[in-house]
Amino acid sequence: MGRIFEVRKGAMFARWDKMAKDFTRIGKEINIAVKAGGPDPDSNPALRRCYLNAKACNMPKDRVEAAIKRAMGKDTSSYDEVVYEGYAPHGVALLVETATDNPTRTVANVRMHFTKSGGALGTSGSVAFTFTRMGEFKVKNAGVNIEDLELELIDYGLEEIGEDSSGNIIIRTAFAEFGHMAKALEEKKIEVITAELTRIPMNLTELDEEAANDVLKLVDKLEQDEDVQKVYHNLK
Repeated sequence: MGRIFEVRKGAMFARWDKMAKDFTRIGKEINIAVKAGGPDPDSNPALRRCYLNAKACNMPKDRVEAAIKRAMGKDTSSYDEVVYEGYAPHGVALLVETATDNPTRTVANVRMHFTKSGGALGTSGSVAFTFTRMGEFKVKNAGVNIEDLELELIDYGLEEIGEDSSGNIIIRTAFAEFGHMAKALEEKKIEVITAELTRIPMNLTELDEEAANDVLKLVDKLEQDEDVQKVYHNLK
């Protein structure tokens, strides 16, 4: 039983670590959304998006409400959204989205992760042009015909539609059409599981397994940093 227990325990701790990271990430998103648009989700689309994503990662409702109350407090930290660009080993492009109350600390940490992993932190604009910013919705597949849904949503900014490995429908829109699509899905009573602003690489870099692992180790280090919200790369 010993080895099996250790494997299960390791998997359990990994899930807890990911859950804690997700809760922290969403807590910061709530802080930013509330300070920008107020605590009422009915009039604050960014906060409605936070509610959706909190539900998707099983963040308890009381923690969401506590995060909103903290964001309304005068003494609560404000977070700046800062994007860092650079290259992982073997020339793979990376975009690192952060939410920080101390940009000096954050840039030092991000630079350290790049340097120790054999990558290089770049200047603003050095990598961003290789990614397209899009809105991405994961919606529940209630037995709909995807081709029919595509025709139904094309007037609301739909650019891509498909299914993920779990059978959910993935809908992508241009960045500027995110709010338009969100409203359309709500009006059509299509159940949205998650709603995100994401960055899609326009060109992919293919590496062998060993080189790809070098890149993924850096991605993992960055994702573990407390100030990092998301990491995007163009590794195939």
